Amino acid sequence: MNWLAQQLDQLATDGLQRERRTITPQPGGWIECGGSRVRNFASNDYLNLASDPRVIAAVGDALSSGVGSRASALVTGHSTWHERLEQRLAKFEGTEAALLFPSGYAANVGTITALVEPPDVVHCDRWNHASLIDGCRLSGARLRIYRHDDLDGLRRQLSKASRGQRQWIVTDSVFSMDGDLAPLPELCDLAEEFTATLIVDEAHGTGVFGEHGRGVAELTQTEPRIGVRIGTLSKSLGTLGGFVTGSRVLIDWLWNRARSQVFSTALPPSLCAGAMAALDIVQSEPERRRRLSELCCSLRTALSRRGVDSLATSVGPIVPIIIGEPERTMTIARRIEALGFLVASIRPPTVPNGTSRLRISATTAFQETDLHELADAIATAVSTF
Repeated sequence: MNWLAQQLDQLATDGLQRERRTITPQPGGWIECGGSRVRNFASNDYLNLASDPRVIAAVGDALSSGVGSRASALVTGHSTWHERLEQRLAKFEGTEAALLFPSGYAANVGTITALVEPPDVVHCDRWNHASLIDGCRLSGARLRIYRHDDLDGLRRQLSKASRGQRQWIVTDSVFSMDGDLAPLPELCDLAEEFTATLIVDEAHGTGVFGEHGRGVAELTQTEPRIGVRIGTLSKSLGTLGGFVTGSRVLIDWLWNRARSQVFSTALPPSLCAGAMAALDIVQSEPERRRRLSELCCSLRTALSRRGVDSLATSVGPIVPIIIGEPERTMTIARRIEALGFLVASIRPPTVPNGTSRLRISATTAFQETDLHELADAIATAVSTF
């Protein structure tokens, strides 16, 4: 296995080797990292629910039923906690039924591979999350890549399918590295025109967008037009797991055929309880979404006033700043950390060559003053490189 060491050396030379870091979360959005206490702007806990006392209490109260689920959901792992959470998710999303998965990654891979098969054609957005791309590849269907800023290209691809050949369009609702939104109304139009089924992953949309926090589909009023809606519990809901909502027949099929769900131990019951408490907060405290939106606007304005450009197409809490090369990106990120802020440094293969970036995540753990101090730190780090 000597080749592994050689390949790791090459990754280090190219500025692409990942570092394993151990962090200790602290109140108010702070973490201890590498011996320093810094403000965490690399988190997906957009509504600050992972540390909410009500969510923690719900998890603690449910521990009396045990720590683990003891088996896959299909065998004996599907407890009353799982059933209650699935019912709550279906009600929240306004669908007939819902199905839990052990993670958002498992939900995407399991759902796509259970539905899509040869000789289907699956159209996958170029900027989709790796789990969606992997699901499309593993399905064995004919894979076609499109860009959501070139829907004419997608139209041409859709028009080439053989008569009677099933087609699928797979997209994130919020693209995790660019922070922009999928054009869901236009995708629905194309799906209906060419009798394709649209699969949408709301991983970064749930809890953040829409009047009730159901995501970009709710924001764009396209929910009834989407065949399969996938979400995660591990971002705005602050816990763990993935889920799919839709018709009863869809959920029954996935229960029988989604391998990442069938062959995985079910989520711990306590986390189901925590997710239900988080859903309660999302529904009863819409001011959290409004405040998050205000903070996102303030952060972009603060960066712009300091001469730092973020991607103009990004909206919501994901704020990318394109740096270019991996080594320069890492150097700037370290300087920002030395000034008291942790931001994510994203490099290939997660993003294309030449587009390494800082990925800032705004959350409701912070105040306006934190955002201005972060903008100062970023401007200082970028200008002194």
